[in-house]
Amino acid sequence: MKVLVTGIAGKQGRIVAELLLGTGHEVCGIDRRPWYDAPRGLSLHRADIRKRAAEDVFRAFRPAAVIHMATVTHITTRSSEDRYRINLNGTRAVFDHCHNYGVRRAIFVGRHTYYGAAPDSTLYHREDDPPMAVTTFPELADLVAADLYAGSALWRFTDLATAVLRMCYTLGPDRQGTLAAFLRGPRVPTVLGFDPLFQFMHERDTARAIVTALTGDFRGVYNVAGPDPVPLSLLIRATGRTPLPVPEPLFRLAVGRFGLPLLPRGAVEHIKYPVVIDASAFRTATGFEHQFDADQTMDAFRSG
Repeated sequence: MKVLVTGIAGKQGRIVAELLLGTGHEVCGIDRRPWYDAPRGLSLHRADIRKRAAEDVFRAFRPAAVIHMATVTHITTRSSEDRYRINLNGTRAVFDHCHNYGVRRAIFVGRHTYYGAAPDSTLYHREDDPPMAVTTFPELADLVAADLYAGSALWRFTDLATAVLRMCYTLGPDRQGTLAAFLRGPRVPTVLGFDPLFQFMHERDTARAIVTALTGDFRGVYNVAGPDPVPLSLLIRATGRTPLPVPEPLFRLAVGRFGLPLLPRGAVEHIKYPVVIDASAFRTATGFEHQFDADQTMDAFRSG
């Protein structure tokens, strides 16, 4: 199958591309970032997915399937306006191109943080739960908007088999992603008196789940997760870090200083309350099973 991957030069995109090539797919990628040691057989185009050059790739390559991973997740590195343009307008451009150039299958890779964290939230979120992140974590509004726009393709473009995957946190030896950035330093701040459950999966399991969604007539909105969640304090210690409990009134003053990670205001709720998803529907529909348990995943991050 001819598969186009946006955001292919990111760490997760590279693993997805290697899995696709290893299973015999013809792979083309679009990314503004370079990939100097890209594997043989991969066609890479450096372009902004919102620009005409990206549309030209769709026109020339004519993919049967598109995996859209070109969304910005690091909320401290870009202005909210810039992120909104990239995440929402980029997603809109990708789905318009899918519709205009005869793509049969589209996969949008979203995040489980879509559901938000709050003291009164249900413990296990199902796919029909509302996007409370808009109110509890306003910095994620652009990612929520992109997720909802991708989901609208299910009824707007009925000939396009669309799957929206809300992935839990990714962790692994590459040490990339939102959770890895939070755990990067030797000391990890927590809010005194709170120890929420954190849900994550190995980066290779994440890539396998994305590739699995290409099979069959798979469409709809699905939560994707790996092993059972673990308490934040256990996660910190198991990855070789030291938890640093901070009283909530001082928390926002401490982060970004003293070697602690810089966090946006809305992130505090995600360190106080859990965001845990029910991924049973995805497992039932695809037969997917994770290969790395929580201990193996945390050990891979620690020794990466």
